[in-house]
Amino acid sequence: MTYRMWARAATVAIVLSIAAVAAQAQNVADFYKGKNIELYVGYSVGGAYDLYARVLARHMGGHIPGNPTIVVKNMEGAGSLRLANWLYRVAPKDGSVFAIIGRGTGFDPLLGQKAAQFDGNKFVWIGSANHEVSVCVAFEGRGITTFDDLRTKEMTVGGTGASADTDQFPKVVNGVLGTKMKIVSGYPGGNDVVLAMERGELQGRCGWSWSSVKATHGSWIAEKKLNVLVQLSLQKHPDLPDVPLIVDLAKTDEDRQILQLIFARQVMGRPFLAPPGIPAERVDALRKAFMATMTDPAFMADAEKSQLEVNPVAGDDLQKLVAQIYRTPPQVAQKAAQLLAAK
Repeated sequence: MTYRMWARAATVAIVLSIAAVAAQAQNVADFYKGKNIELYVGYSVGGAYDLYARVLARHMGGHIPGNPTIVVKNMEGAGSLRLANWLYRVAPKDGSVFAIIGRGTGFDPLLGQKAAQFDGNKFVWIGSANHEVSVCVAFEGRGITTFDDLRTKEMTVGGTGASADTDQFPKVVNGVLGTKMKIVSGYPGGNDVVLAMERGELQGRCGWSWSSVKATHGSWIAEKKLNVLVQLSLQKHPDLPDVPLIVDLAKTDEDRQILQLIFARQVMGRPFLAPPGIPAERVDALRKAFMATMTDPAFMADAEKSQLEVNPVAGDDLQKLVAQIYRTPPQVAQKAAQLLAAK
């Protein structure tokens, strides 16, 4: 081949490559233009997950090529497990549907939940609106002031159901770190647990989002009515530099792995995800649009008005985290499941 022929062939290849990239970008805009995207919520209307979804839906469409309208729908049931199964097995795999589910639901298959009919590692994780940190607290005057007190003194905490953080978190902490929390379950919701704590029926609560504490009982923090005993996450909250982090208290590698498996869900405090098999360019568009929305001034003002803490985690980072957790050794996952099943 002569130099002239080689140069011509190279030029043609470059032009075709540029055209392919441009066509791909145009295809994303063409696909979404004039469309409605359905955003499903795994819980009923009015809760925090629903609120995050509705605030996001009002702004994210403007950051997606083609500017589609995002319509929020609710599919509650089994703590969002019903939605996760539907999303994996039934939902369209073209980028026209995504969802928000419980922060721990994606790990249900690892923890022996037989009703979980999906592989969480195969979902497309779009991003989380919040990197959540939950806490264990004791109400003032109840004889519990530090985490070490929990190893020698019983503390009654309220629970809202076997699959809820309020029940699962103290079970795991008891089983791994030898604390003596007694779970009184059956309260209708978190607010009922807090009222029972205030009335003296309970000594504390273990599994309370710090963002919720600040939003609903900020005065209790200022008045020192709460002793914050430990942070339940993989990283500390900036507000709580002197409160111990749960994974730092592990004594063995297996204990640390169990705690990481359970509390990895906190990193994905409000996780948005889509079915597997979506075209890569649409995945990229949705992830970029999500993160762009997180810094959109209009969205941020809307979130602040609704008292939503926004501390976003990118979809790529969630995908890596989920892959890492799904590599948890089976014997560790089995032990964690046994702790959660304990009475």
